Amino acid sequence: MLAVNGLKLYYKTLKGYVKAVDDVSFDLKDNEILGLAGESGCGKSTLVNGLILLKPPLNYFGGNVILDNELLPINDFEKMNDFRYKRLSIIPQYAMDALNPTRKIGVYIKEVLKSKGINYDSIHDRLIERLKFVNLPERVLKMYPIELSGGMKQRLVMVISTLLNPSLLIADEVTSALDVSSQKSVCLMIKGFKDEGIVKSLIFVTHDLSVLYQIADRIMVMYAGKVAEIGTTQQIIENPVHPYTKMLLSSLPEVGIRYTDTRLKGIPGRPPQLLNPPKGCRFKDRCPFYSSQCDSEPPKVQVEDNHIAYCWKVNKND
Repeated sequence: MLAVNGLKLYYKTLKGYVKAVDDVSFDLKDNEILGLAGESGCGKSTLVNGLILLKPPLNYFGGNVILDNELLPINDFEKMNDFRYKRLSIIPQYAMDALNPTRKIGVYIKEVLKSKGINYDSIHDRLIERLKFVNLPERVLKMYPIELSGGMKQRLVMVISTLLNPSLLIADEVTSALDVSSQKSVCLMIKGFKDEGIVKSLIFVTHDLSVLYQIADRIMVMYAGKVAEIGTTQQIIENPVHPYTKMLLSSLPEVGIRYTDTRLKGIPGRPPQLLNPPKGCRFKDRCPFYSSQCDSEPPKVQVEDNHIAYCWKVNKND
């Protein structure tokens, strides 16, 4: 189980601190996939990378993270070495470029395991099983990354990230560079890691809500470093209550609908600068329901069971 409480992660710049993740709280239960959604720059990748590898220019400014009832020392780079890869692991955003091009795959994996004090031979059988799980032949261990296709490298990084069966696996934009059929294949494999008990829980980061509809149990929508809405996948897709979530969903195309009949709706304006974010609701300058009330920090509204939104315009009956 994961619990994040009031987490603040700011980037240090010459002009001040960029409040990329600002007072974010959520939880993740065992055997659950949480989808993390929002447009580019909303803080998704900053949040998940801060959980596992917080390094300059990103700085910790407050909050805490608890994994399996143990406090994670995310602001201590050295202490986090005891947790990275073993207890929580990440499939990075640019997984296809994550491998060392000068090492054969098998040698690279040996070096990774050695750095964690783990004997390669003790993991070898599991490695072969994991390669089969993602439809990769054993011979890839004797190949260089350049000899693999993009999809093969993506699946290989998935194998390496899950080799020690971490409690929490983070998948950061792993489908963004893939075609639709490859996206489906990767999503099914990642879901399989949870279903087979290889990992306990998953955070799946993407800007594509249609992908989360297929894989996530719950969805958290972020905007400008803040949480906008959290709920089950069905609640978010069928009954969104935050204006941003509604507008985000309305910008998605529907199967069988021609743009000449129903035009896609964009979201006017642009996200605020987080170096000096506006007071109150950060979506207010783009929101069609803005009022002076929105100049104050929005309240946390319990819409229904497992469904929360941070907005002045949301009622429990929405």
